[in-house]
Amino acid sequence: MSHDVLPRTPGFADLPARTLGKRELRALVDDLAERPELWRQHVAFPGGGHRHYASLYRDEHVDVWLLCWTPDDDTGWHDHDVSSGAVRVVSGAIEESNPRIGGAHASTVVAEGRSFCFGPDHIHRLTGVADASVSIHAYSPPLWRMGQYSIDDSGVMRRLSVSYSDELRPQDTPA
Repeated sequence: MSHDVLPRTPGFADLPARTLGKRELRALVDDLAERPELWRQHVAFPGGGHRHYASLYRDEHVDVWLLCWTPDDDTGWHDHDVSSGAVRVVSGAIEESNPRIGGAHASTVVAEGRSFCFGPDHIHRLTGVADASVSIHAYSPPLWRMGQYSIDDSGVMRRLSVSYSDELRPQDTPA
């Protein structure tokens, strides 16, 4: 796993000292995308079957990450426990899928320059689409635990609670 924890980065001084809502998080990742001096130096594609990610900022109210993707990268099905979140793709593309019981999963390719946000009840799976894709993710309150899901061949879904510092991967064959 390639994971950097960085010291507090300048440029986050204007964040409110409170939990942010999902639309505020989306505004934050959209703003950060326009400020590459805060994240560009952390972009890396080390290979070896592990997605590279770096913590850009973390305090008691918000958590911001940079993630680097290739088409081999897949988070598996997961939620963010009590945290809302937002994602902005700054280069390339990723795919967000949402599970549907009894039907095909809903999938959307999120291209460079696009963003989306979600509440704590959101379950999804993110996969790399284009080579050398990069995204910025923000969560509030900061991530501590996440739910990782597996869906077996009979359609039964199970949730495993994992630490935010664990690299998300599919728990089984993609459903």
